Amino acid sequence: MSTPPDTPASPLGMDSLPPPEMALKAEQVGLAKASMPFAKTFTLAVLAGAFIALGAVFSTTVTTGAAAWPFGVARLLGGLAFCLGLILVVVAGAELFTGNALIVMAWAGGRVSTGRLLRNWLIVYLGNLAGALGTAALVLAGEQHTMAAGAVGLNALTLAQAKCALGLVPALALGVLCNALVCLAVWLCFSARTVGDRVAAIVFPITAFVASGFEHSVANMYFIGAGLGIKALAGEGFWRAIGRSPADFPLLTWSNFLGANLLPVTLGNVIGGGALVGLVYWFVFLRGRSRDR
Repeated sequence: MSTPPDTPASPLGMDSLPPPEMALKAEQVGLAKASMPFAKTFTLAVLAGAFIALGAVFSTTVTTGAAAWPFGVARLLGGLAFCLGLILVVVAGAELFTGNALIVMAWAGGRVSTGRLLRNWLIVYLGNLAGALGTAALVLAGEQHTMAAGAVGLNALTLAQAKCALGLVPALALGVLCNALVCLAVWLCFSARTVGDRVAAIVFPITAFVASGFEHSVANMYFIGAGLGIKALAGEGFWRAIGRSPADFPLLTWSNFLGANLLPVTLGNVIGGGALVGLVYWFVFLRGRSRDR
């Protein structure tokens, strides 16, 4: 999600903003986001979907061959690589659905209407989907899945099938946990004054959610979209190289993508980011303040 210019120094003399000022900044950012025109919101959302997808491409590539590594090391490296996505979103400026769950801080205080909140979420979600799937199409067209004798593509297929195999409750719960960490990363960025501050605030929460196997709706738009594209369009040479066939990935379907994964993960992301982070910090720092400020 995009952030406004840095604010004046804290009266407490701290280099970073303290939590009460972070809450005010989060509310102001939420109001600005909910007030943006459609074209700007959608364009920035497409960028965010592409940025997260690039982080997913990086993560998929560096974890290829991870079966030979200690489990924790492989997960750690994948998480560090995936951080690229949110760093691009926050520093370059883009609109990410999961980060925009924090608009609830402005909504809870009456500064953003329910209609404006849902409008933003819908536009950004669709823009993220377009950006993520568009990036998946470009990566497929570039035949990146054939790298390392097809091992990169096999890794992408395996990741996508595993996500489609999740049950409803695990997908929901992993979505809650994921966006609690993502929104905590964004929340920490509200305290930052420099690009270095923002990058440092992002790395540990995002690495943690990826390494822990939590589920991010926008990332899954790419991960599963890429897997579906490879399954449908990869040539026979690719399947011979990896010793598999499309039939070896029966759970990797559009219906499982949308119904078994994307729907519960999206709902979990809203709960994790909007309720467990946004509403909690609104309750602690903003509850009872005047709506006319």
